[in-house]
Amino acid sequence: MTEWPMTEWHDAAATDALDDDEVMALNIAGVPVALFRQEGGFFALHDLCSHGAARLSDGFVENGCVECPLHQGLIDIRSGAPCSAPITEPVRSYPVRVVGDRVEISLDR
Repeated sequence: MTEWPMTEWHDAAATDALDDDEVMALNIAGVPVALFRQEGGFFALHDLCSHGAARLSDGFVENGCVECPLHQGLIDIRSGAPCSAPITEPVRSYPVRVVGDRVEISLDR
């Protein structure tokens, strides 16, 4: 019988801590995480751009993307996929769930 690894969820924020198009910088177990709220849903990315290592939580959020504050490349908030140059590598995204009035993030993926 195969045993599946348990997912470890970390408490991140209250669901009402962010409005749509807002971002929150977090440090979860020593990992920088940017938590976004888009159209009522929550999404989490590693809080460093894959191109210039700028904090995405300092970037401008619009139309489902965050703009890297260093070189203005765009990254899809939902997947971490690069959307424009000079960014060519994806940013790691993390699973997010809502339990009651709390947002939880898993770093396991």
